[in-house]
Amino acid sequence: MNRRNFLRYAGLAAASVAAGRAVPAASTSGRRKQPNFLIIMADDCTYSDLPVYGGQNAVTPNIDRLASESLVFNRAYLASAMCQPCRAELYSGLYPMRNGCAWNHSASRPDITTMPHHLSTLGYRVGLAGKVHVKPDKVFAFTRVGGFDTSCTRNPTRPHNLQPIRNFMQADESRPFCLVVALVEPHVPWVMGDASKYTPKKLKLPANIADTPTTRGALGRYLAEITYMDNQVGQILQTLEKSGRADNTLVLFTSEQGAQFPGCKWTNWDTGLHTALIARWPGRIAPGKRTGALVQYCDVLPTLVDAAGGEAAAHDYDGTSFLPVLLGKTPTHRRFVYGMHNNIPEGPAYPVRTVSDGQYRYIRNLRPDEIYIEKHLMGWAGRGELNNPYWATWVRDAWNDPRTYNLVKRYMHRPAEQLYHTAEDPYELNNLADDPGAAGIKARLSAELDRWMKQQGDPGAPQDTHEAIEAARRGEHKYGARPGA
Repeated sequence: MNRRNFLRYAGLAAASVAAGRAVPAASTSGRRKQPNFLIIMADDCTYSDLPVYGGQNAVTPNIDRLASESLVFNRAYLASAMCQPCRAELYSGLYPMRNGCAWNHSASRPDITTMPHHLSTLGYRVGLAGKVHVKPDKVFAFTRVGGFDTSCTRNPTRPHNLQPIRNFMQADESRPFCLVVALVEPHVPWVMGDASKYTPKKLKLPANIADTPTTRGALGRYLAEITYMDNQVGQILQTLEKSGRADNTLVLFTSEQGAQFPGCKWTNWDTGLHTALIARWPGRIAPGKRTGALVQYCDVLPTLVDAAGGEAAAHDYDGTSFLPVLLGKTPTHRRFVYGMHNNIPEGPAYPVRTVSDGQYRYIRNLRPDEIYIEKHLMGWAGRGELNNPYWATWVRDAWNDPRTYNLVKRYMHRPAEQLYHTAEDPYELNNLADDPGAAGIKARLSAELDRWMKQQGDPGAPQDTHEAIEAARRGEHKYGARPGA
């Protein structure tokens, strides 16, 4: 490295360390060209409803094709099954308590750095098209790209236009790009796509969904939106191909959290926190493979920084790079994945915490004497199109159907501790917390959850939860350990 380049990188490194951003690695003559990054996000799509993860109903030819060209992660997770907290985790590399967005419809800390900061330091143009749903703007300083609806609750979704993302990809070929396309399907209201393709009586219901005619009708509309979303995925990938930059682009597809069915979104069960993650990078990632490596949303940003040739201080992130998994150099990544749920403002306070080793999941309900209520699910929210019509039919049928009764009870009345052998019980219906044979597993996972909560500065179940979320919205966060602490 000559003197001029040394001074250039030394100056960037000093500025980056001061700002808490990624540091460019020293240039070498054999270094590969920096890749582009394209992240495509679905919205409220239960991972196991996708055929690539065993779904038996949805038709998704584009995602299936992408998976055949990619590495599919069997065990990818996010920390909070709510839109805003999970996106803040993805974009910051920090868990909810440390980035500050531990409640839905709140805000992250005003002094953290995120994907636009870290990648722009490495020379990237960083844009976001579609749904944003993270705050404050100066923290999530994406270049806003048009063409996709930003409102996940619009009825119907506005038609999309591919030209803005094409323009962004091609705007400056001398610089790499990172583009997030955050779709709004299949978030409720389920109004897009052709529901006539999904005959309610022919649908195969997941084991954690009660079988009522109203539920089957809603499931058909949800599946139609998955197919609509899949068509958008295909069009976005075609746009990338036409840009001429596909061969040097790492594509990540993720399904976000679980759908708005009981036991998925707003929970710490596997169908809430488990997400699809599919990674394609021509010439670098072997196609048609699957991995059992445990990864979490907070690992994505460090991975992108690593792939871009940057070096990040470990204290900047809760996650770590899984680039070696992408490149086939190792089959494993982390030992545990973590989750949390703070129910306010979606309903009365009901804090939940969880940890999983990929085989077993331990859940701690911090207010087990309360019943769990979520306003949209129960049909009590102000906007009727966001409310689910089928919950009342579950409660009605619980009178004479033991299976439905158990599903309603499971959702609303939860014990202090739950333990599931998720690898054999994927819908987590058989609680092993009181099984003497599983006592050692429970103790190990419980201790790990204690360690994580302490490290995160997580108060668990504070009495001032309403005050805490209002403080977060003002940028005056009451709880959580600051990054680097």
